[in-house]
Amino acid sequence: MLIAEKFVSINGESRRAGQLAVFIRFKGCNLKCSYCDTLWANREDCFAEEMTPYEIYAYIISTGVKNVTLTGGEPLLQKDIRKLLDILCSDRSLYVEIETNGSADIKPFIKYNVSMTMDYKCPSSGMESNMLMSNYDHIGRQDTIKFVCGDTKDLEKALEIINKYSLTVRCGVYISPVFGRIEPKDIVSFMIKNNMNGVNLQLQLHKFIWEPDRKGV
Repeated sequence: MLIAEKFVSINGESRRAGQLAVFIRFKGCNLKCSYCDTLWANREDCFAEEMTPYEIYAYIISTGVKNVTLTGGEPLLQKDIRKLLDILCSDRSLYVEIETNGSADIKPFIKYNVSMTMDYKCPSSGMESNMLMSNYDHIGRQDTIKFVCGDTKDLEKALEIINKYSLTVRCGVYISPVFGRIEPKDIVSFMIKNNMNGVNLQLQLHKFIWEPDRKGV
């Protein structure tokens, strides 16, 4: 498996934001979002360390950190991802989260004891047409849908999808601002105006703790 970077840091987003997590960032993605902050990891010439699933597990165990985040890139498209999940999920001491972009089929992975944090790519991403809406048949209470919003049109789309699929009663729901494009207070105002109960505003903590474009955090 091709690993663009691996590190321990504060989880900057998701249900365990603010907690330590060990991150495994895979190389390669099938989307190219306008606001992507890890485009470097998707380039063909990006350096990547080749590791087996067992080597990845050994690294995770060596950190002593119990929260594991598989990110990218797009983890679900990686070779041997099922073998890696078999290994990780056999260790009951680990909490495994997969950050997935919403275009890959999650159905083959619902048997695993993992938490999916799945994006809905709003209009400003330029990738909305790639969303696989059948995924919404398979989300559960342990999962999260995340809307990264850069403007009012994105917020309106998020509201539409949340209501259409009754997301707040089925899974966790988070709205995050595109860093530098929209003010968090404007998102809060939209949430108040539309009475968005059960929806969480989430800031990317790591972008406030360190420089916004810093790697390895």
